[in-house]
Amino acid sequence: MAQRRVRARRGDGLLLREEILAAAESLLTETGSEDALTVRAVAARAGVSTPSVYLHFSDKDALLEAVCLRAWDDLARLFQTNAHGDPFRALGRCGRAYARFALAHPVQYRVLLMRTAPRDGVPPAAAACFGHMVDVVRRCVESGVLRGDPERLALTLWSSVHGCVSLLLAQPSFPWPEDVDGLIDQAVIVAGFGSAMLSRVRGPVPDSAELAGELDALGRRLGEG
Repeated sequence: MAQRRVRARRGDGLLLREEILAAAESLLTETGSEDALTVRAVAARAGVSTPSVYLHFSDKDALLEAVCLRAWDDLARLFQTNAHGDPFRALGRCGRAYARFALAHPVQYRVLLMRTAPRDGVPPAAAACFGHMVDVVRRCVESGVLRGDPERLALTLWSSVHGCVSLLLAQPSFPWPEDVDGLIDQAVIVAGFGSAMLSRVRGPVPDSAELAGELDALGRRLGEG
């Protein structure tokens, strides 16, 4: 049975909100499922009444979104850590960091980016992810390695990496290779090099034989470099 909590003093509302979020986060971590995150269970874990939770969160969805957003500060730090140096290599590091973050926080990722948003407008988590991606893509455009609108390019790259991690999370029983990091690396490389190539292609794509020859020549030049 949860210990009864001493009534918070006037002005302690923010502290109580943090205690509720911490209790919700511990439940989420322990169970690995958002189904366990009921308002009643969180109230019991925090040692407060159920109405006290509703003073800060309108419903379970609002509480669930708030607790999942706590992890997004870590994602921002990962982008900042990996966004240095050569822009195209930084883009690859950020893509890998994003994918590994998603796999390390599966419940939070599913809740915030793999289900229909409950309200109109862009959800904060999606806006934050997109903003991080645009920042690193813009550096690539400024350097000339990518060409085009940074936001459009970022949407393409984000969609590619999100598709990879969403499949890994949604289909855990699929016969994925043992080297999941290698799969992520390949997905990031395909997205990055594909975007760099596509931003330079004008007109119809050559037929298979001509394209293979051009790509072989490019591969040799890059290998020699």
